[in-house]
Parts: sequence; C-alpha cells; structure tokens
Amino acid sequence: MKNIHKILIAFIGVLAVSCNADDVEDRPVIEAATAPVLLTPKSDFTIVLSKETENEVATTVVWNDAAYSGSSTVVNYTVEVAKAGTSFAAPVTVTNTTERFVALTVSELNSALVNGGFVEKEANKVDIRIKAVVGASGLPQYSNVYTITATPYHVPLASSHWLVGAATPGGWTWAGDAETEFPLVVGTTNVYKVTIVLKSGEAFREFLGNNFTSDGNWDSSHNYTYYSGLGFTIDPELANAGDGDSNFKYTGPTGPRVLTIDNGAKTITLD
Repeated sequence: MKNIHKILIAFIGVLAVSCNADDVEDRPVIEAATAPVLLTPKSDFTIVLSKETENEVATTVVWNDAAYSGSSTVVNYTVEVAKAGTSFAAPVTVTNTTERFVALTVSELNSALVNGGFVEKEANKVDIRIKAVVGASGLPQYSNVYTITATPYHVPLASSHWLVGAATPGGWTWAGDAETEFPLVVGTTNVYKVTIVLKSGEAFREFLGNNFTSDGNWDSSHNYTYYSGLGFTIDPELANAGDGDSNFKYTGPTGPRVLTIDNGAKTITLD
C-alpha cells in the first residue's frame, strides 16, 4: 500500500511539472514593436504659468500609441520633462495615463517644473517626451522629443505672509505676483524674514494672506500701530506713516535690506 502511495505522489508531481512547462511554452512572448510618437505640444509652444490660472489647461499632450507584439496588453504612458539638452538624465514625471492624450493643468505642469529644478519666473527650455511601458515597468519605449518654453511661477509656503506697498518692488498692487512673499523662517514658528529692496520715504504693510488674484487680500493685515500696541521694539528706520492706515514708512536709504519680524522676541529689525 505504501508503494502505491509513493507511486501516486510521484505521478502527480510529474503531471504538475509537465503542466507548468506547457504553460510556460504556451505563454505568448511580448516584445516592443513601435515607440509612441509625440504630436503636441511641439517646439514652438511657449507658456507663462501663473498661480491665478492654476486650474486651467496649460496644454494638451497628444501622441500616437506605442505598439507591442504578442497578445493584447495594457500600455501605460508617462509624460516626462527634463532640462533641455540633458538627454533626460534626470527625467521628471508630469502625469501617467493609459490614454493617448492628456490635458495638463497649469498646476500640474508647474509642479513638475519646480520639482525638476527649473528656474521660477524665468523662461526655461524644457524637453518633453512620452514613455510607454507594458504593465508597471516592462519593455519601455520612448517617443521623439520636443523642446518647449515654459515660465513656472513660485509656489509660496502656506505659512507665508506678504508685503505690499510703495516701498516694495511691486508697489500697491497684487497684480502679476507684484506682492513680496514674507516667509516663515524654516525651523521656527513665529519669525518672518525676507531680503527686499525698500524705497526710501515710502510706505508698506504686512498682509497675512494672499488669494492670488489681482484683487489681492486687503482684509487681513498688520500695520505699525498693531505692533507698537503690542509693545514691539521697532527699528528706528521704520516709522508710522500717519497715512490713515498707519502703514510702515521706511526712512532709510533706498536699497536691499533684510526685514525680520520676531514675534517671540517682539522685535522688528532691518539689517
């Protein structure tokens, strides 16, 4: 009886191996056949990105499908960008899809450019291509490359305050990113610092929020009397403008200064 059991087990083992071998032999071989072809945007495409239009479509990327031989497979596509002339040594993923086109929002394209180290508020030459793979990462094929021109906008810290006024480079306006970001110092919770060119004899005010429109955010601000009323020590080159809004008036020489508001130490300094 024991011998019969041993023979039966051996037979089942041989059958299993045989079936697995047949499965491997019958499995279709998938091979790369034709790379995707990028159609748009082409190298004449130029765009200036802005926070105000972040939800709008920046461009629609369109390409011809990649082809793979073998049975029907799902092809995944990645829109990639890189600094022009770098041969995609450090590609940045913009988005992924299984379609042959994708509408990129201003925010999506801007995020990819900023993450890729492109210079903010300057026109950059950007190489763009399509990567095709089977499944998650198999058999990559790459499209042709176009070189577009894109100007990314600065993505401010959520904790930042803002400076607006005639003493600042942008004047009394929020249009076109004219306001000056007044960021929280990294590693602190209540110290704000910025290097800014201040114009002698002119006024400015600190604003707590920014709605990123040309209308600005005039409702929430701190002026000179706000800080003096709290007992802050204020740099002698800053005075109460006495203009109805009690703005800060800068009395020093025109030029670059480092403005710091330390809410812990209760000091406002200019260096």
